[in-house]
Amino acid sequence: MKITTGPLLAAMLGAFLLSGCIPRIEIATPKEPLTINMNVKIEHEIRIKVDRDVESLLKNQSGLF
Repeated sequence: MKITTGPLLAAMLGAFLLSGCIPRIEIATPKEPLTINMNVKIEHEIRIKVDRDVESLLKNQSGLF
């Protein structure tokens, strides 16, 4: 019976060396709070069209609303 320990020993050594190469990913929260600066300009325009009759009604009866 012939015992070949060379390839078996090389395979065990290779497996041992590769077991130390496990990729590792770490996620950590920042120590300082996040700051978001946004420059937002909001413009709006409201157009109201009133018929002349309604406009005169509103002028004559100012206490309506």
